[in-house]
Amino acid sequence: MEIDPAIQNARQRLLAELQPAGRWEGELSPSALATAVASFALKSAGRTELAERGLQWLREHRNADGGWGDSPESPSNFTTTLLCRCALDLETGDPEKLAAEILRFYGEDRTFSVPILTMCMLSGKLGSDWSVVPQLPFELAVFPHKVYRFLNLPVVSYALPALIAIGLVRHRHKPSPLAFHRNGLVGKVLGILRGIQPESGGFLEAAPLTGFVAMSLIGAGQGDHPVVQNAIGFLEETVRGDGSWPIDVNLSTWVTSLAVRALEGDLSEERQTAIRNHLVQTQWREEHPFTHAEPGGWGWTNHQGGVPDADDTAAALIALHQLGCETGVAEQGILWLLNLQNRDGGMPTFCRGWGKLPFDRSCPDLTAHMIRAFSLWRDAMDENLWAAMFDSILVGIEYLEKEQRPDGSWVPLWFGSQSHPEHENPVYGTCRVLEALAGLDEGEFPKAATMKARAFQWLETVRLDDLGLEELALVAGLTGKGVDELLEKTAQGTQFPASPIGLYFASLWYSEKLYPLIFALEALKRCKERDG
Repeated sequence: MEIDPAIQNARQRLLAELQPAGRWEGELSPSALATAVASFALKSAGRTELAERGLQWLREHRNADGGWGDSPESPSNFTTTLLCRCALDLETGDPEKLAAEILRFYGEDRTFSVPILTMCMLSGKLGSDWSVVPQLPFELAVFPHKVYRFLNLPVVSYALPALIAIGLVRHRHKPSPLAFHRNGLVGKVLGILRGIQPESGGFLEAAPLTGFVAMSLIGAGQGDHPVVQNAIGFLEETVRGDGSWPIDVNLSTWVTSLAVRALEGDLSEERQTAIRNHLVQTQWREEHPFTHAEPGGWGWTNHQGGVPDADDTAAALIALHQLGCETGVAEQGILWLLNLQNRDGGMPTFCRGWGKLPFDRSCPDLTAHMIRAFSLWRDAMDENLWAAMFDSILVGIEYLEKEQRPDGSWVPLWFGSQSHPEHENPVYGTCRVLEALAGLDEGEFPKAATMKARAFQWLETVRLDDLGLEELALVAGLTGKGVDELLEKTAQGTQFPASPIGLYFASLWYSEKLYPLIFALEALKRCKERDG
């Protein structure tokens, strides 16, 4: 099959998605989990008409087996099915077994288990004894943020709103006689919560977290509090026309950065200027209110409620290198990443040193992304900064060497595969690491050659039939294998079916309509360059 027409088709399709403001917005799949949580929160707040629209969407999108997966393309899973049944007031089974299963499913990480248990309690599915809900220590929110990592918080770094709101509702219904000090801190922590709420009212710009916060405060007798009113306003503003909610408003910064890479050489000066200006404007210029991340990073969305993170910061730096920008902007992003890197050499997502829970641990895909960004910007940085970047790459490579599996693959943190027995996505992780290693001088970084050889050997064993379009595109772009299959799956660059890919370890699967388009275009262009 001819590759040129497919490239042209995909290029035109992606350019048509570019907004005048200089960004791509994309579209996340509707989420049954987000819709269940948002609908229940709205119903708790008395917004019954809008809540019923969400509940009707859930009824219409139930899987054949009677359960729900998070995206409409996902098989049913325990968490989403449970929350949908709570929202719809359906039978959920024996309360004792249910509570035990929720805690077992998520283990030591309370980021998801406690909000889920709380919604089960508020919906009447676990009886009336709040002892089944672990008490989140909301009083820790009054401590200086610099000591959070030493306090062994039971939730991930960005979940301070949940810690406060869900801790308060548990305390209201089942106060510990040994924790009377909490009573005097209620007003203070509510003030902290109000201070970190984004202007939109949406925590993380996400319906699930915002809904959990709203229902918990309502359940704690704080329904008239401004945090609740603003959160409910956010849910009302972000509902889609069909009555559903996605897990987040958008991934605009992320898909914009990825689209720039795929369109290298295809953007006019005018478009490059608009995109560059947009990315520069979305760089965080102040400390983040609840992760307390320093200025200099980028979050996943153009909205205020996003959180600066390693993956989006590296992606923005790579895009800005291609677009051309002032070195000062890049220096801030580079310094932000340098300060984030963990002692083990790996990159966490949001906060350095919070290594115990999944969202906060070091991971190969983010580490590789940092390496790729640093290697591109080396010539533009002064000698001292490059020396620090060089050392960062060295320890990053040592981390990747330790994390490479015996078969030669790497497993990413944020992207999964529903067809994999463990829901892991070693194809995505391995390809992202290989992209970073390919940009390194093997004379400077000799370990890269051995790691690459083992990884390419593993990719040769991958069955193309088992891959979604996104993974197939990554493999084709790196190896040239599977180009005909890619052309066939995209109908010569005219169809780009998205697969659920994200947040696999939290059972928050989603698809993003621009992923397959971006990945396929970049892969086809690489294949053409490889073939001359």
